Amino acid sequence: MQRFVHISGIFFLVAVFVATPVLVHAQSADELRNKIDTQQSEIAEIEQEIKEFERELTTIGQEKQTLQSAVQQLDVSRSKVNASISLAQRKINSTSANITDLSTDISTKEVRIQQNLDALGETIRRMNEQETGSLVELVLGSKDITALWSDLETIQQFQTMVRSEVDMLAVQKDDLHVVRQQEEVEQNVLVAQKTELSTQEKSLALNRLAKNNLLTQTKSKESSYQDLLSEKRQAKEEFEAELKSFEAELQYILDPTSIPPAGKGVLSWPLTKVTVTQYFGNTKFANGGAYNGSGHNGMDFRASIGTPVKAALSGNVKATGNTDQYRGCYSYGKWILLEHVNGLSTLYAHLSDIDVNVGEAVGTGSVIGYSGNTGYSTGPHLHFSVYAGEAVQVVRLGDIKTRTNCADAKIPVASWSGYLNPLDYL
Repeated sequence: MQRFVHISGIFFLVAVFVATPVLVHAQSADELRNKIDTQQSEIAEIEQEIKEFERELTTIGQEKQTLQSAVQQLDVSRSKVNASISLAQRKINSTSANITDLSTDISTKEVRIQQNLDALGETIRRMNEQETGSLVELVLGSKDITALWSDLETIQQFQTMVRSEVDMLAVQKDDLHVVRQQEEVEQNVLVAQKTELSTQEKSLALNRLAKNNLLTQTKSKESSYQDLLSEKRQAKEEFEAELKSFEAELQYILDPTSIPPAGKGVLSWPLTKVTVTQYFGNTKFANGGAYNGSGHNGMDFRASIGTPVKAALSGNVKATGNTDQYRGCYSYGKWILLEHVNGLSTLYAHLSDIDVNVGEAVGTGSVIGYSGNTGYSTGPHLHFSVYAGEAVQVVRLGDIKTRTNCADAKIPVASWSGYLNPLDYL
């Protein structure tokens, strides 16, 4: 509100702003906050639902591999992705509501600040118009000294009030700055959530495609599915034997200064949720005859088809490939090789989709592809290898395998000494 102060026959306009709540705005703000509370409750329910799907997928993954279990796994994965899409959309709605709420607060503060500025400006202008004489002139020209001193005291009080108003404006400006920063953060979160939503939608499409391909390939017959698994297992053993034989011939002496020292956090995990199914090196599984008895050259993570795969570190896409383009060519399937500035390189294999191009720069944690079941994989998972960057090279399979119908397919290879334990850096 505004107040007039009487000083020596002159009325001065003083700004005294009092926030008067607007009923309509209060109602809409309450409705908005109730909506936000409801969305937060729904978000919690969906997150719990997703955890249930994850537990179910783990259980299915431990069962005997059958066509029915494979289809069931894809169905549960699709349900999980649908729930993730609902979760992302509700988070978007919640963030948008928060932004609206913040924007309303910003508008209110801007109005208050402007009203105070206008009132103060008018007050100062009126004072300047009336300040026509010195204090001596005022005393000599006054007929009532008592009234004059009273007026001077009022002026002093008024000056104190003006200073208080200025201080209040400064606080309001600081508050407005903080609120704007909060809104910028909320907007960045919203952009990230929209990106996540598009990622989840792509995951859903890949999952549907995988199920259709599986049923078409097996013609919905269990015997055909078991034949497919048997074929992949045999091809896997043959491929790994020939790969190990070729890599044993490669000569590479690791220079410790060419790679970073082992340390946690040098690399980020390539999946949001991590479950290791095979470790690096001479694991119990490897010593039992797997990997041609030479140890596992990377790590395997459980990941349903369509799970977003993330770059473990910023770098450039050195190469990509898809050995499944060639009939019967069981290898890494769809794969991505990243080259990092710290001397390491990382491989992501058995993907269902590749989302980057050769030469492209990627950031740590950015989605580069989606997990799958391509290549000689007998179940959905992500294979992750870490190399000394100088040791790895991309070669034609025709240069590795003496007999192959996919000579032009390419994969990354390295000397045994060029493979590094991912756990040393994750």
